[in-house]
Amino acid sequence: MDTRFDGIAEFVAVTRLGSFTAAAVELGLTKSAVGRAVSRLEARLGSKLLHRTTRRLVLTPAGEAWLEHCVAALAELDRGESALILARDTPGGEVRIDLPTAFGRLYVMPVLLEVAERYPALHLNVSFTDRRVDLVSENIDLVVRIGNLDDSADLAARQIGVQHVVIVGAPAYIAKRGVPRSQDDLKTHDCLVGRRQGNRIAWLLKEPDGSIATHAVSVKHEIQDFESLHRAVRAGHGLAQLPLWLVQDDIRDGRLLTVLDGMSGGESPINILWPRTKALPAKIRVVVDGLVRGVRELSTAIA
Repeated sequence: MDTRFDGIAEFVAVTRLGSFTAAAVELGLTKSAVGRAVSRLEARLGSKLLHRTTRRLVLTPAGEAWLEHCVAALAELDRGESALILARDTPGGEVRIDLPTAFGRLYVMPVLLEVAERYPALHLNVSFTDRRVDLVSENIDLVVRIGNLDDSADLAARQIGVQHVVIVGAPAYIAKRGVPRSQDDLKTHDCLVGRRQGNRIAWLLKEPDGSIATHAVSVKHEIQDFESLHRAVRAGHGLAQLPLWLVQDDIRDGRLLTVLDGMSGGESPINILWPRTKALPAKIRVVVDGLVRGVRELSTAIA
């Protein structure tokens, strides 16, 4: 089927090189194929573009006018192709990134800023949310997700760590209410929770056989923000099951104590995801590589 661009490359090559034979060699076509392409172009335009003689080719007035437009169009296409190659090979332009709120602010954002400093042509557009965004429909380049991934042929992923959870409480709270020794003891404690799983608020605890299961706890406060929940635990309002990356400094410095060690279970992979493409743009590649390296170095306790 003829298209608007059919014959243009052949016509320009013929006029530049002065013969159908030379144009055929350059384009990797037969001389007859080049001739037919130019003839189809003339038929579509309804104008004679070339006077053909046995010795030379001469542009008609219509051919001269059309050649000027064709050369300009091909030059613009070359510039567009060069821009795409540059975007593929040179880190630059906007990168839209969605991060989990607390982990993103504490561990990912510092690394992103370091990457941006190394590549000044990058422009970061970062959002923070704990909902599962749709990368394609929401035009997001990268996301960081905590948890098991759904199989998707449309997304690529690289793991940057593993989230472990622990049950913690402030020393003053534990001194007042005692140390829980079993899952049943949690029923007599004030438990602070941060997320619902379906309609049931639960913690991840290890079973005697080593498997991980959800267990309902006695909820004192439900706080849908990890950092606020963290502050409430440190203030002595109860026990909470929190990621180790969030509370590791408090545990080390004695501001929080762990309880039910060996029973608080569950670990979740931390991954970077992006829409799968045949050739990864340079701006995405440097951000992914920077996060894989930087987040692992910054948060050694989560892996």
